[in-house]
Amino acid sequence: MKYILILLVLILPFSFLAFEDTEVVSVKDRQLLINQTPYFIKGICYNPVKKGRVERDFTNIDLDLALMNEAGINTIRVYSPIDDVSVLDKIAAAGIKVITSFGYNQDGYFDILSGSYLDYVNSYKNHKAILLWELGNEYNYHPEWFDGDIKNWYTSLQNAADAIHQNDSNHPVATAHGELPNSDVLAATTNIDLWGLNVYRWDNPEAIFNEWSQISDKPMYLSEAGSDSYMTIANYGFS
Repeated sequence: MKYILILLVLILPFSFLAFEDTEVVSVKDRQLLINQTPYFIKGICYNPVKKGRVERDFTNIDLDLALMNEAGINTIRVYSPIDDVSVLDKIAAAGIKVITSFGYNQDGYFDILSGSYLDYVNSYKNHKAILLWELGNEYNYHPEWFDGDIKNWYTSLQNAADAIHQNDSNHPVATAHGELPNSDVLAATTNIDLWGLNVYRWDNPEAIFNEWSQISDKPMYLSEAGSDSYMTIANYGFS
């Protein structure tokens, strides 16, 4: 019994370490702040899947985090929530933050449609790894997911962001939008605190910053950038 008690004393402080001293993440004057200090996202999208598999797998998380630290990365964006406190603890210990994305319809897995995304928010809102909550990933390209009317998505987006604000006052809410939203979209989604933009303009996305400043005074970040395979084929004739 003595050995068991000693083991618990050693494990419990580590298990709950990343839940102590909750940080306040906020936005002000086009900036993302952590405890009132500007935070500049230097990040990557992270969805580790082993060759020949389709499921996300964090068995190489230690090596991945070491490589991220070496590259100066301070943020990872994931396409579905990480429901494993040991993984989040490792991410926090590496000094890295997570942009946690919630899908609309993920068969009830922390998704917006079922409302279960709020279960995740309330479970992990005090974890140091959490940077912000992100709703949807370029859903503006898919009205067919919303009865053929993309306005249904913007209504859900507005309501989901409001619900998060009511449950978590310490982290802002974003969405990842394909390219620039128009004025109607911005007017319909006032509860979004900052915007992620998926910008596929080959290796020259910088014009988006000035374009964004003309339509909004909120912060933005590049949630995805680069070129897709269709652009490669068109520009270079690859097959």
